[in-house]
Amino acid sequence: MKLLALDTASTLCSVAVLDVETGTMLAAISEDIGKGHAERLMAFIEQALNEAAISIGGIGKIAVSVGPGSFTGVRVGVSTARGFGLALKCPVVGISTLEALAYDARQTFAGRPVLSIIDARREEIYAQFFASDGSVGSVPGVTTLPEVFTALSERQNDVVLSGSGAALVNAGLEQKLDVAVTTSTGTIGAFARLGALREINGEAPKPLYLRGLDVKPQQGFVLKRKVAE
Repeated sequence: MKLLALDTASTLCSVAVLDVETGTMLAAISEDIGKGHAERLMAFIEQALNEAAISIGGIGKIAVSVGPGSFTGVRVGVSTARGFGLALKCPVVGISTLEALAYDARQTFAGRPVLSIIDARREEIYAQFFASDGSVGSVPGVTTLPEVFTALSERQNDVVLSGSGAALVNAGLEQKLDVAVTTSTGTIGAFARLGALREINGEAPKPLYLRGLDVKPQQGFVLKRKVAE
């Protein structure tokens, strides 16, 4: 089965084609275009399909970035993926940018817990913890640096930072943490490989809006805690 992966949640416009059975990346394109994803995404998809030497009809699954990130970019990617899913009658799964950043971090710092952290501007950041085995360690949310410092103080100092907010965190720490990635989204390969593993639940992916006028933003930075015995 061939999987098509899309990521337009940041200034990058990224598309990949993955052969799920063999694990071979048949095509991977990523370019920093700033804005204009709606106008250029289809051309990127066509280019990736040509490099992979397959037609769009050969796609059996689609993975798309659901954010957090640019509101407009996320909408473009999700709507395109869902449209192709309907036309091709194939499943579409959503992968968050925070998940992809954590995946990329594990490629360099295997077996270490990861804090995916994206500079969200307005003195806020998008953040999510992931355990050393890759499982979710907190809910994704909008938070502040003081809240992150508090959360980090409750954890071991082997946490790896991954994302555009890493420098902001380390600037406020006496003991600096290892940094795996400094971008605002993961590699397109991360989205593709996570998408191949993501179970299909029958629900169409939706944008992960953590703040905005049309949604109630996640308040605070909630960590998973053990239930008291």
